Amino acid sequence: MQYNRLGKAGIKVSELSFGSWLTFGKHINVEVAKNCMRAAFEHGVNFFDNAEVYARGLSESVMAQIVKEYRREDLVISTKIFWGGEGPNDKGLSWKHLVEGTKNSLKRLDLEYVDLLFCHRPDPETPIEETVRAMDHIIRSGWAFYWGTSEWSADELQQAYDIAEKYHCIPPTMEQPQYHMFHRERVEEEYASLYENHGLGTTIWSPLASGILTGKYNEGIPENSRLQRESWLAKELTEDKLERVRKLTSLAGDLGCSMAQLAIAWCLVNPNVSTVITGATSVEQVHENMKAIEAKEKLTKEVMDKIDEILN
Repeated sequence: MQYNRLGKAGIKVSELSFGSWLTFGKHINVEVAKNCMRAAFEHGVNFFDNAEVYARGLSESVMAQIVKEYRREDLVISTKIFWGGEGPNDKGLSWKHLVEGTKNSLKRLDLEYVDLLFCHRPDPETPIEETVRAMDHIIRSGWAFYWGTSEWSADELQQAYDIAEKYHCIPPTMEQPQYHMFHRERVEEEYASLYENHGLGTTIWSPLASGILTGKYNEGIPENSRLQRESWLAKELTEDKLERVRKLTSLAGDLGCSMAQLAIAWCLVNPNVSTVITGATSVEQVHENMKAIEAKEKLTKEVMDKIDEILN
């Protein structure tokens, strides 16, 4: 396992990380979650991602039961604040909700601090200045070590950097964007100046495009698959994408890896990706995902050019 600096920050995160979205407290029980985290940790994973909204807080409570078995210094734990509840002040990035949401997350996680704290989405109803000042307060209070954003535009992030500089606040360290073979522009183009000018780190999510890049839909939609459960995903599964995945699956076979491993490895090759967040509902799936590190070594320039030909 390789450990990367989170942008220009000193903290190091494993190149593959483990997230609890859609699994902890929802589709798997505590024992399975514990086994999955243990398997990931044994592979060298040190970064575990969460959010206040995952399973309405239950995901954090499940993780709390698991992390007690580890030395805190060996873990990098994150959570994300935006959707905390139904009340008018239980959501968004106001100073009030950021502080209250962070404290509530720490209670559920049973931790004194998280390593990384994300503003889960941009909030058009709260001035970015208020958000930056609130996050500065949270960091200086010791409730988190680094703060960042998720799915903010480059313009919004630049505003945050400018405000932080103007008021001598701690600036954002990292962004958590969606990134995969079919969703590239933001990470590869829009953020380009932020990597160079501010040393922005990234903790990317959905490397498998909600399962499309596993190849499991190449011949149709299996029974009890996520695509069958969640209708919104169906519109993402176009015939054009399927045809590309079929070609990529054939290439993965030639390389001696699975389609999923190829897709994750492709993300790892990007030097501006600090860590790729993976998910799993079984220990076997964790082991399979971790083999993407071996697949990464097979992605020569020639192979990457072939992938680009298929994608373009």
